[in-house]
Amino acid sequence: MWGNAMLRHVFLLSALFVASVSGPLMAQDRQVPSNKAEIQLSFAPIVKSAAPSVVNVYATRITQETRSVFNDPFFERFFGNDNPFAERRQRRSQSLGSGVIVGEEGIILTNHHVVEGASDIRISLANGREYHTDLVLADEETDLAVLQVKDAPVDGFATLQFSQDDELEVGDLVLAIGNPFGVGQTVTSGIVSAKARTGVGVSDFQFFIQTDAAINPGNSGGALVNMRGELVGINTAIYSRSGGSNGIGFAIPASMASFVVRSALENGEIVRPWFGARLQAVSDDLAQSLLLGPPRGALITDIYPDSPADRAGLLSGDVILEINSQSIEDPGAFDYRFSTQELGKTVQLYVARGGDAIEIDLDLMPYPTAETDQLLLEQAGRFSGALVRNIGPRVIEEFDLPYNFAGVVVSAIANGSPAQRLGLRVGDVILELNGTQITDAAQMEKIVQQRVGGWRLKIRRGNQLINSFVNG
Repeated sequence: MWGNAMLRHVFLLSALFVASVSGPLMAQDRQVPSNKAEIQLSFAPIVKSAAPSVVNVYATRITQETRSVFNDPFFERFFGNDNPFAERRQRRSQSLGSGVIVGEEGIILTNHHVVEGASDIRISLANGREYHTDLVLADEETDLAVLQVKDAPVDGFATLQFSQDDELEVGDLVLAIGNPFGVGQTVTSGIVSAKARTGVGVSDFQFFIQTDAAINPGNSGGALVNMRGELVGINTAIYSRSGGSNGIGFAIPASMASFVVRSALENGEIVRPWFGARLQAVSDDLAQSLLLGPPRGALITDIYPDSPADRAGLLSGDVILEINSQSIEDPGAFDYRFSTQELGKTVQLYVARGGDAIEIDLDLMPYPTAETDQLLLEQAGRFSGALVRNIGPRVIEEFDLPYNFAGVVVSAIANGSPAQRLGLRVGDVILELNGTQITDAAQMEKIVQQRVGGWRLKIRRGNQLINSFVNG
């Protein structure tokens, strides 16, 4: 009773059978060298075409340093930040990375961690010319940033075109172009050693291209190009115990990079679609119980009421196998694929449900905006210095809260504030104060301004429910 799924499986088996009797399956544009002349072929034409679009990025940061004139810890403990004997200096530091020109008017992609906190960002072309840039968008979740060259030349810049990174296969040849260690532009070659690599810990959307092309410090933000000279990824991280390349580098795929650029140019910010359901990986035992065969897909465990997933008719226990005909191996793959979809459109999900396979259309819409309401509690006694946010879908996902939770979440606490001394922590969910259930930030602000002898707090911290009493 698999319906369309059975037809797909039959089609796939037929294709494999034809391949087995007609010879090895080989993409037309991929083949191994067949003679000595082909082994001696050069990457030079690709480098000559791509290198002018890869730039050096210089990010300057200015930080304030406070140093006691008498260099005595007593004065620092006694006066703190108001020490009249302290000497304040500006410290200038500079980081070096790489970037890729993706728009001829001077639109440049680089890593967020390359330009984070910078007060001045300059780029240098391969020919040595330098330009100042504006930061158009910085997205920590993807570790990507978009720059715009100031006073771009009339004739524009050479650019790299995005590839369809889904065409990339393990074993494909790639080139990494960047500026490692500040020695100048370099090119290294290698192969794609893995796709859809997760668990790297570099960004929230982990779906990296892994390559053995040598990537070193300073390569961050540089280009990973295929044999057609197209941009397949933005080099982002290395796996290393020594700080140098050990042959394992990671790049953000072109589909995510192009999504960030498009968002920067159209909206000036990242607006991601809202799914509204929790997912978990499919284990071997679950796969057998769900009649799936090999374990793969993303299992829906919980659905937010009236979310896009709920409206589309998805149910807890459904396993998402494909999105727009792209295979989903695990929840990370779904998060990545879904997050790069365009708002206002409809995606098609291929779902396993109770031994059957069904297709479900889901409309792409943004997160509700009311939840962004937040308040910095200032004249709030023991709670002053806490930034609290209303609980809604985005906050629930960000702090991994149950879908049925009400209250406010502490999203930031000022150093040395009464709220910090009270013992509040970022991520605490304040459920009740003196027996009154907290519904939103505005209500809490009114309550905490009351003069009382003490506060009975009911707080959720992680998986703990904390009941405590503090003096007013």
